[in-house]
Amino acid sequence: MGAFHAYDIRGVYGVDFDKDVAYKVGYFLPELLSADKVLVGRDARVSSPEIHEYLLKGITDAGADVYDAGLCTTPMVYFGTAHYGFKASVQITASHNPAEYNGMKVSRENALPVGLDTGLGQIRDWIDAGRPCVPAEVKGQVHPMPEIRKDYLDFLLKYKGDWSGLKIAMDVSNGMASLFVRDIFGDQPTYIYEEMDGRFPNHEPNPLNPKNIVDLQKLVAETKSDIGVIYDGDADRVMFVDENSRFISPDLMIAVLGHYFLEERGEKGYIHQDIRSSKAVGEYLAPMGGTMNTWRVGRAYAAIKLRELDGVFGGELAGHYYFRDFFYSDSGLLAAILILNVVAKMKTQGVSLSQLIARIEKYQNSGEINFRVEDKKGAMDAVRDYFMGQEKATAYMDFDGYRVEFPDWWFNIRPSNTEPYLRFLCEATSKELLDEKVAMVRKILTEQFGAR
Repeated sequence: MGAFHAYDIRGVYGVDFDKDVAYKVGYFLPELLSADKVLVGRDARVSSPEIHEYLLKGITDAGADVYDAGLCTTPMVYFGTAHYGFKASVQITASHNPAEYNGMKVSRENALPVGLDTGLGQIRDWIDAGRPCVPAEVKGQVHPMPEIRKDYLDFLLKYKGDWSGLKIAMDVSNGMASLFVRDIFGDQPTYIYEEMDGRFPNHEPNPLNPKNIVDLQKLVAETKSDIGVIYDGDADRVMFVDENSRFISPDLMIAVLGHYFLEERGEKGYIHQDIRSSKAVGEYLAPMGGTMNTWRVGRAYAAIKLRELDGVFGGELAGHYYFRDFFYSDSGLLAAILILNVVAKMKTQGVSLSQLIARIEKYQNSGEINFRVEDKKGAMDAVRDYFMGQEKATAYMDFDGYRVEFPDWWFNIRPSNTEPYLRFLCEATSKELLDEKVAMVRKILTEQFGAR
């Protein structure tokens, strides 16, 4: 069952999973989560209506009711799950993946994520075992739920600040953010690819791929905008470029959000970051009263950890931003609103976005480098052991691959949860030191493990 992953169910529709799997997921979900009603939303991908049809048939055949939210952003389903007290929800989406992909993101009570280790694995095992799906004597009913859109929009608008002095460029990626951008941001931004289209005719809805942000970068330059904003396909992620069209590493925007929560609102407490995040983020937020907590990559871990800590907010290198205000979940639209609030306020003080980022960004960063390696564990251990044998580590983490910190540099090496790669990321106080360490890692992985 190749579509079942650490965080969700996802793959090429018709290859990795099909309508029968969608039906069975729907059938088993009420039992898994002890739910007699399930909230369901979907994105605009071409395959979403069929998945939606069979998922709903499975849920109702199990005897549970469906509350159908229709076309949704993924965070809109998180909002509905927690706000209305659902014990189970499903968003049909493949997020940032190309158009031929689709999937399902499952949540339980309080919008807590259901991952492979917390329920999806059980459903996969039931399907693999051929467990029968016997329709209930009394089938569930389907109830349209159009009110969720208005309630979610009202929630978001509470955070809207004064952007009258900003010039904004916004790439909606033909994705689900289209449902809200005009209602939130009005006519002030210059928009591209605003039309909802699950074929993604202009670029894939993955802002982390440099080729997918080129049009936004051009738009920022042409319009002389103060900031560029781009969403992924289901609007749970958002990323930014500065007034010079330079892409900003999403982890650095965690530090920018500190100006809203810690400085303006005066909150103190834990701030979440993933194990790949720049050391500069914590150093920047500490004087504001933020205490960094570093944890595993992915919503399935981040949202749960932030709730455990009762953390204020957090973020990840992949462009997810989590908020206590938002049921400890992630929302690309809420993150965009809050970032624009900070950037607008900074502009009134004569500080551009690039100048603000320059205050935060203290280190040279390699970005994530992928190595195709068969013996992932052996390769990770070899890299760790080599460097820890060279100098004394100041910090060591081993819960998502390894993060090892030294006085002048640090690295993270981890296996991908979704692809056959080792991912390596490194930061150093100088470009020379960074290049030296990256070169040594390449040498170890290619010579000892045949990496390519």
